[in-house]
Amino acid sequence: MARLDAFGRRGLLKGSLAVATTLSLGGCVSFGPGGGRAVPPVAVPAAPPETPAGAPGLGNGPVKVALLLPLTGPAQGAAVATSMRNAAELALAEFQNPDLTVIVKDDKGTADGARDAATEALAEGAELIIGPLFAGSVAAAGQVARAAGRPVIAFSTDASVATRGVYLIGFLPGPEVERVIEHAVAQGRRSVAGLIPETTYGNVVEVQFREAAARRGLRVAGVERYAAGGAAAAVARLAPAIGGAQPLADTLFLPETADNLPAVAQALQGAGFNPARVKPIGTAIWNDPRVARIPALAGGWYAAPDQTGFQAFAGRYRAKFNSEPTRIASLAYDAVSYAAALSRTQGSQRFTEGVLTNPSGAAGTDGLFRLKPDGTNERGLAVFEIRNGAAVVASPAPRSFGVSGA
Repeated sequence: MARLDAFGRRGLLKGSLAVATTLSLGGCVSFGPGGGRAVPPVAVPAAPPETPAGAPGLGNGPVKVALLLPLTGPAQGAAVATSMRNAAELALAEFQNPDLTVIVKDDKGTADGARDAATEALAEGAELIIGPLFAGSVAAAGQVARAAGRPVIAFSTDASVATRGVYLIGFLPGPEVERVIEHAVAQGRRSVAGLIPETTYGNVVEVQFREAAARRGLRVAGVERYAAGGAAAAVARLAPAIGGAQPLADTLFLPETADNLPAVAQALQGAGFNPARVKPIGTAIWNDPRVARIPALAGGWYAAPDQTGFQAFAGRYRAKFNSEPTRIASLAYDAVSYAAALSRTQGSQRFTEGVLTNPSGAAGTDGLFRLKPDGTNERGLAVFEIRNGAAVVASPAPRSFGVSGA
């Protein structure tokens, strides 16, 4: 079964939208609110009856874009796909007189299905493909689209499928690691240790952790990996760096999920770890109320999207569809809104590489984002601190990106 790329890393204003009336490569597109405090991922809802699999296209504008989703794929993927399709409908409904027709295609959650769906959509005149969701499907659809000279804005969090012309709008761990390391250095932290699970996610973030620490001049005092159930042994090996009265490191990078953190925290306490001496830091997978209640993580920092925008979006979604959106439904909303804004403002250049990768980015539901020429993305993230059993903003998300694109 295909692995869902989701905010949980298991393998992003009421009324009419405010749309920029002009857009240049030096100006930020604004089509929705962003900001706020972090909330946990919303549970996957059942497909509401008004949007069955195979639902027709959306809108009737002259510019055609395709939306590829696993509407009849694996059960969980299909439920997420329905939520994302609904979010696309909401985006068009809230955008005043959009120029778009969104051709909805079922990619069946497979590479072959995505290849066929992309081929059909392009034959029907799609200038841009939004989606798919799964990494294998993105790679397949991307091959078809690139051969036709058409771009893709996909939802995957697997950066290995990003490339020129195939842009990922999903929540990537790299910017989260960079942001929390940047914040740690800004707060005077000088050395860091890593305690990282032996998972696909762990493999990705370890590389990014080492690179971010090197860029920021943060000394790596040690890194230990552990398999499921093996955290205690890894903590024991790392104890000289993070335990006792004079630890070698003043920061501990711990990119673990809320399900597994209690066992890791127990091992840390047994090794003499004190969060008042060694600051725990993590990524957006800490974005869960259970994490904030773990004593060993008190005072810890993590980077995640500022979420007031998502909360507002979720309220409007509930009002329209009488169901909860998935956490990543906002990605479909933002992608369709971005396409509509570019179509409105950029004429025949609307989906060219230079426009899609505008270095000033766009302000969407989950805050600032920009697509990069290599296919990855950057997001304006907040840093949250765990205080008194809750997560509060320690460093707000930026309001703009640096013009250098760095």
